[in-house]
Amino acid sequence: MINVKKSPGDKIIDAVLYLLMTVIILVTLYPFWTQVVISLDGSGAKSAAYSSGLVLFPKEISFGSYSLAFQYDALWSGYWNTIVRTVLGVILAVTFTSITAYPLAKKDLPYNRVFTGIILFTMLFGGGLIPTYLLIKELGMYNTVWALVVPGMISAFNVLIIRNFFRAIPEELEESARVDGAGYSRIFIQIVLPLSKPVLATIALWVGVGHWNAWFDSMIYISDPDNQVLQMVLRKIIIENNTTDLTVLMQNLSNQSDFSGRQLQSTIIMFSIIPMLLIYPFIQKYFVKGVMIGAVKG
Repeated sequence: MINVKKSPGDKIIDAVLYLLMTVIILVTLYPFWTQVVISLDGSGAKSAAYSSGLVLFPKEISFGSYSLAFQYDALWSGYWNTIVRTVLGVILAVTFTSITAYPLAKKDLPYNRVFTGIILFTMLFGGGLIPTYLLIKELGMYNTVWALVVPGMISAFNVLIIRNFFRAIPEELEESARVDGAGYSRIFIQIVLPLSKPVLATIALWVGVGHWNAWFDSMIYISDPDNQVLQMVLRKIIIENNTTDLTVLMQNLSNQSDFSGRQLQSTIIMFSIIPMLLIYPFIQKYFVKGVMIGAVKG
């Protein structure tokens, strides 16, 4: 490696950039860290949970609020519905988006520009909320998980990203497979998809995080409380300030009455964040490669 001697001006710029990055990291992490501290604070309901200043560390570490949250039934039904929605949404999105993108990656596809233009059109114009709602209801998907996963199954932006990645795969690989008698389906499954793990993992991460955090469509299309996703449970507690169920739960568990509603809110927020924190490190290694190749080439 060649060591390049930096001028005083370069060192000052580096110092400013490091300082700026440090500030951004602290501002980004502090809200998350506050929820961790409040959820773990075992010093009573009127300590960190009601503090208006900086909360950096819990006075006493306790997992009692987590134990109490485990007994909140709405949390687990929301968890299950969100997991089903996320897994189903990722599988359908990756499958149908890649199937749509593969033909478009072929420059000799008849009317390729027309099909690409139609897909681009959907990025600019949509049917609107009310027509979509009526369509969901007429198709019999209202109050089911299909109302949450089918409308977003194919994203035009994701199709273009995957199409560009497919175009970066050397054509000689497909030509040699075709000489050996392989058809398009076999080439797609046995050659193209295994070579496209970075972009498929990236799309899976985008779609998965989107489904995990989504709540608006669930509020529109799901009226049965048993079918509501986790984010709607959080919204009910935090935004609508509807903590009746939690209050009843705390009253029934008199030995754990030291916990405040605010502390349980933080605990439930942590429950919703932890799965994404556990999954992200395993997909992150594909993230940069998948986005760069898919966005630049083609």
